Formats: sequence, structure tokens, C-alpha cells
Amino acid sequence: MTQDNSGEQNGLEVFKRYVPLAIWGIVVLVIFAIPFKIISYGYLPGDDALRHAAKAVSGKPWPEILVLGDSFKIDHNLGWHLFLRQIYLWTKCGTEELVIFSVVGLFLLTMASALPWLKRPEAWLISFLLSVMTSDTAIRFMLGRPFLLTIFGTMTIFFAWQVHGSSPPKWRTVLWMTPLIALCIFIHGVWYLWVLPIAAFFFARQFRWGLMLAVSWVAGTILGASLTGHPIDALEQAVIMAQRAFALHDTQRTLVAEFQPSPPDILSLMIFGGLVILRQLSGLKWRLLTGNPAFWLALFGWVLSFKAGRFADWGHPALMVLVACDLDLFLQSHMAVDSFKRLVLVCGVAATTYLATTSDVGSRWTNSLTWQFLTPDNPDLKGWLPEKNGILYSADMTIFYQTFYKNPNAGWRYVLGYEPALMSDEDFKVYQDVLWNFGDPRAYQPWVEKMRPQDRLVIRSPRSSPPNIPELEWNYGVSGIWIGRLPQTSTTPLR
Repeated sequence: MTQDNSGEQNGLEVFKRYVPLAIWGIVVLVIFAIPFKIISYGYLPGDDALRHAAKAVSGKPWPEILVLGDSFKIDHNLGWHLFLRQIYLWTKCGTEELVIFSVVGLFLLTMASALPWLKRPEAWLISFLLSVMTSDTAIRFMLGRPFLLTIFGTMTIFFAWQVHGSSPPKWRTVLWMTPLIALCIFIHGVWYLWVLPIAAFFFARQFRWGLMLAVSWVAGTILGASLTGHPIDALEQAVIMAQRAFALHDTQRTLVAEFQPSPPDILSLMIFGGLVILRQLSGLKWRLLTGNPAFWLALFGWVLSFKAGRFADWGHPALMVLVACDLDLFLQSHMAVDSFKRLVLVCGVAATTYLATTSDVGSRWTNSLTWQFLTPDNPDLKGWLPEKNGILYSADMTIFYQTFYKNPNAGWRYVLGYEPALMSDEDFKVYQDVLWNFGDPRAYQPWVEKMRPQDRLVIRSPRSSPPNIPELEWNYGVSGIWIGRLPQTSTTPLR
């Protein structure tokens, strides 16, 4: 019996050398499998990815798509639109294919940010799983929006510090951080919020790294803005949009959803507490949490989310970095690199991560299957869509996203696009009055009074409740949507 057991053990020993490779394969496989599984449901993100794809297909500048106010100077995401435009020209694909490319590509890029820096890749999978279970990270990472490139850049810098932070940074660090930040700014457009990771380094008393990052940010901002061809306008408009996005609103209720305050995030505090316990029980010599810039950025994001939920886009990724790096050290010290127990752990974590992320909880991945679009090929909409050089009036941004996505080459414009702050002051007042009065039809009156025969007013309302705006005739175009127009020469029956 002893000889048999010994032979069996020796046989298993032969396969132990392949355990690390198998683990890397499992981690990479599940990261790739997640977005493709979600896309297979027919998933479409609900906002910016749709308009980015439509903008690339249309090839038109924003003034030919939106009715803009004086605050608009330059395309805020010029780099992203140029990139998607080239993809469209090379492949002759449609808006749906561009959205899928954006969703899958940016998810994989963001998830890949950790892998070059960790010795135990399962630590990143566990960190991602914790974030998925305690926040909306799964949805945020699948939005296909260029802010994910900024998340990639930020996490790359913080992971680099985790690996090299024990030694003073060299000036050549600037040579890779500068183009990384420049690319993020050229693609995403938001340059001023990089002060948050810079402040995090200084709060952590990592002054040399903080100085390097500050120099890279200044140089990267200048370079990224210069790539637009209008550097001053690019930098100025980003600040003006941020200021108008908040200052124009009388209450937080009328802000776009991401700018509204988030409720207290207790689950993130529990993760912080779990890290403290892990550090106490591990017996390892850890860096102090307060000496880790990822801790401070996570804290900044948590606190500032009480002002605007979008700050969580900086806080949650920083917390993921913090958790992944602590787990990486813990796993290295408590589990052999070629242990079969490690392989079993990774299989369990991979399966749980895949199921937790791809499960269609609350129809989060299939909600778009019930959308009904306004398109010219619908015979019920003949004569009811805006005509050439017309304007589509609506106080609902989803109308813009979905209609522009399906009609990128249409000959009309939208009074409300992807950011209310870009509207003229006159149109913004109407928009705000509609929200302030919870969609009361009387709030639309200024738009109704200036409508032309080629214009249309689109309002979401049940079939049983046509908008009480008698100056217009109405058609129940698709489920939940009424389209109003000035009376035509021949009477059109109410549908």
C-alpha cells in the first residue's frame, strides 16, 4: 500500500509544474468569457456607447447632430470618435458592431491592467468578484465608454507603484506615464480629475511619486489637448461643461443620474474592514494603509460620491487595486505556487466570478431587448419622424441615445443630446422645467410655440395617456412613446 501511495504521489508531482500555467489560463479564459457571454444575451448599454458608435458612422460634427448653445467649442471625445470612425471605415460595420467592439474591447483592456503586475492572478479575480458583489462594477465595466481607458491608466499607475514603490522613482517613469495620461485625455477628455490620484500620492507621503505623476499629468494634459488641434478650447470646454453641469440646476434631483449623490456605500467600508483584519491575521509586514495611495484614492472616491456618484469611478478601481495587491502578497505567503489546493481555489473563484457577473439579475443584461426604436422602416411612423432639417424635441436623453443609434445619418437634429449643459440657455430652461414639474405637458409650451412643420416633439407616456398639448396632433409611435407634430393640411386620426 505504501508503495502504491508513493507511486501515486510521484505521478501527481509530474503535473504540479503545470499548475501555474493552468491557473493563468483559467483566469484569462474567464476574463474573456464574461463580456462575450453578456453580449450573447443581446446586451446594449443604455447611453454613451450608442452615441459614440452613431457619431462614428455618421461622420458629422456635433453641430449638425445637436442644437447646441455657445458653450460648445470642440468634440469632448474627439480621439475616441476618430478611432471608432477608422474602425468603421476599415470594416464597413454598423452601429451595433461598433458598440460590441467598444464594450468587449474596453472591458478586456480594463481587466488586463492588473495582470502584468501580479504574481498570483487569482488575486485580481477575487478583487473583481468582491467589487461585483458590493457595487455596480459589472455594469460600469460593460458600458463601453472611454472613461474605462482612464480607469485603465489610473490602475496601471497604481499597480506600478505597488511593484516599484519601495524604491525611489526614476525620471524615465515620466516617459511612460506622460503618453499614457495624454492618450486618456485625448480619448476621454476629462483632464482635471487627475488631481485626485496626484493628491492620493501626496496624502500617502509618496512625494517623489506624486511629483512624477504631477509632471506627467501636466505634460500629458498639454500633449493630449494638443492632439485635438484646439488645445485651449479642449481644456476650457471640459471645465465649462463640468461647471454648467452642476451650476445650471436648482436641485440635485434634476441632475443627470451619474451626477446625483450616491447613498452611503457601507459595503465598501466592510471591504476596508476585511483588509484590516486580513493584515492583522496574516503575520506579514505590510505597508501601512495610510501610506498607500490606492487607499487614499478609494477614500476620496467614497467621500466625494456623496456629492456626485461618478466619483466612484475613481474610488472603486482604487479599492480593487488595494485588495488585489494585499491578496497577492497573502496568497504568496500562504499557498505554494504549484499547490493543487491553489488550483482548486482558482477554479472555484473563476466559476463564481463568471456566474456572478454574467447572471441577468434584474434584467441588467437583457433590458435592451424590450427597447422599441423610432426608425423610418416602421410603417406606423410614416410621416411622424422629423423631416429634413427638422428638430426632434424631447426632455428624455434615452430618446436621443436610442434614436441617434438607429438613425446615424438622419437629416434632423436633437434639442437634447448627451449633456444638458451643451444646450442653449433658453432650451435648457425648458428642459429643467419639464424635469422640475415631473413631465407636466405645460412645461413643453416654449418648445411647442417655436416648432415648425418639419419638427417633432417626443414624449414618453402610456398609450392611455396622450400628452395634453392640443396645439399638436399625436401618434402613439411605438410602445410608450408619443410623437407630436403641427397639424397637417389633412386631418390625421389619433392612433
